[in-house]
Amino acid sequence: MRALQLIGDRKLELVDVPAPPAPAEGEVQVRIKAVGLNHLDVWGFRGMAFAKRKLPLVVGAEASGEIAAVGPGVTGFKPGQKVTMYGAMTCGHCAACREGRDNLCENVGGVFGFHIDGFARELMNMPARLVVPVPDGVSLRDAACAPIAFGTTEHMLFDNAKLKPGETILVHAAGSGIGSVAIKMAKALGCTVITTVGDDEKAEKAKALGADHVINYKKDRFEGVTRKLTAKKGVDVVFEHVGGEGFNGSLLVLKRGGRLVTCGSTAGPTVTINLMQLFQQQYKILGSFGCQIRNIRDSLSKMAAGMSAIIDSEFPLTEFEKGLARLEGRQVFGKVIINF
Repeated sequence: MRALQLIGDRKLELVDVPAPPAPAEGEVQVRIKAVGLNHLDVWGFRGMAFAKRKLPLVVGAEASGEIAAVGPGVTGFKPGQKVTMYGAMTCGHCAACREGRDNLCENVGGVFGFHIDGFARELMNMPARLVVPVPDGVSLRDAACAPIAFGTTEHMLFDNAKLKPGETILVHAAGSGIGSVAIKMAKALGCTVITTVGDDEKAEKAKALGADHVINYKKDRFEGVTRKLTAKKGVDVVFEHVGGEGFNGSLLVLKRGGRLVTCGSTAGPTVTINLMQLFQQQYKILGSFGCQIRNIRDSLSKMAAGMSAIIDSEFPLTEFEKGLARLEGRQVFGKVIINF
């Protein structure tokens, strides 16, 4: 079968590898149909692994497909059924896993496509507990965005930031996969959405998604515009996944007691925080990583109800690097999908 492997720093190769055996007890075999690209893939492509890994490594951290075979003891799945998969090899036994807090697994085996072989291959065996059925009416293209783009956003907004109807939220990077989803989810809740973009074309697309106010951060300082829009009161929530120099600006635009939730650091992982500002304003800074399996199910339910993914572009498997180039160049608005 075909698999896309990272064989060295910034070197991808489409290779033929042995197909997996029949699924073992408790497993299903999935025929991969679509892979969603993320900045996680770019980091892996650059060699930025947070743990030791062995090359070659099959890439791809987010995907959807169809059940090809079902192993002994597995119920609830059948060949041909549409599915998507959780993005990390959790143990299923620790206290966190038993409580449904999958992203806090105490014995996680790694993130697919980053530490362990990922989803960019034609067939793979998965523990059935990490596989989520896709509802009727949801395309495999959209379902490939559920585990990270939708699931991460769902976990950030509702489990961590506890976004409430009618609140005001600043969503950074409207053109990103999670930024575009955050706008949709916040507007569906009846929130006022302020968002940032890097060019005027993205601004128009963000407005089309429903953003109430769009700030081109290359023309205007988002801090000043946001404070003006909120009559200097600030926003209830900042949806942050950029880091770098803008992090303190994000704190500045929070209202007293506001919440900042962050899951990324694409502009830089190191910041300096004014602790007096932090405790005097009673800010809440919430770190968020990945999601729980129930967040994927909830995301798929929203898709089934009409909340479709925002797709920037699609490429065949042989042009995987073109998709990565779009991400690296920050050209995207929404998700890049790789089709098998």
